[in-house]
Amino acid sequence: MTEQLKSRRPRGFAAMDPDKQKALASAGGRAAHRHGRAHQFTEDEARLAGAKGRAARQAKRIAAMNTASEDTRSVQDEETSMEESELQI
Repeated sequence: MTEQLKSRRPRGFAAMDPDKQKALASAGGRAAHRHGRAHQFTEDEARLAGAKGRAARQAKRIAAMNTASEDTRSVQDEETSMEESELQI
């Protein structure tokens, strides 16, 4: 049975060509709006979503800066310890 799962081909939406997927999804979105079932963001919801995105982007940038500064510190520590060992000789 595991061999059967490994050799499975995509089915349904995944098996469609990308243009057909886009057309079908677009039609579904229009139908949802037409029937009043689609979500409409309020100004407050949009503002919160934007703030969440900004916070995520800022956190990612800070994490990258911290990683870069840690890498720099480790190189500086290696250089310092090499200089100290040369002085002791």
